[in-house]
Amino acid sequence: MTRINKMGVIAGVALLFVVAGCDDDPAKGATKVEATAAQPVKAEPAKEAVKYVFSQDGSKTEFVGAKVTMKHEGSFGAFDGTIQLVDGDPLKSSVSVEIAMDSLKADSDKLTGHLKSKDFFEVDKYPKAKFTSTAIKAGGEKGATHTVTGNLEMHGVTKSITFPATIGVADESVTVRAEFAINRKDFGVVYPGMPDDLIKDDILIRLDIASKKAADPS
Repeated sequence: MTRINKMGVIAGVALLFVVAGCDDDPAKGATKVEATAAQPVKAEPAKEAVKYVFSQDGSKTEFVGAKVTMKHEGSFGAFDGTIQLVDGDPLKSSVSVEIAMDSLKADSDKLTGHLKSKDFFEVDKYPKAKFTSTAIKAGGEKGATHTVTGNLEMHGVTKSITFPATIGVADESVTVRAEFAINRKDFGVVYPGMPDDLIKDDILIRLDIASKKAADPS
């Protein structure tokens, strides 16, 4: 085989790897969220609401991003949230979450540092991400029990998003599980990546939240 032919074969193999990487999209098949203008939020929970507090033990807030050649997984290790449950009915209830962006951890130390930098989330300038629900409806895509709408504040941008969630209510706990994709550019995270290894716009979000009934202050 001539040197030119060998180079052609190598280039072809490299192209196959890149094309294969393009199909490795973690957001493929997930519900894709449309970000719209932020909606009004109720100032105070209903008087009859019972407060449930997120438990760090057993709760996970994870994400998966991808570029052309590979995907990367990550999570947030520090977050707080409350569910105000009214009459044991999620439809009458609300949820609020606050995430410490500096607690972000990716599957490599180098990427963790880069995601915290000005190219991405600028955690020094925007230390918190917040979500506050504005409506919860019955039923949802992909077998979810409910559909949650609320304002997501991240990277200095606040927009309304709607996603399917499976909510479980028990006497002493409320659980929430959800998986959906958001477009990072909707929140001003526009770093493109390397010209030959571009970053995909959609980020897969996975939530697995366990909350426990707050202790009676009385």
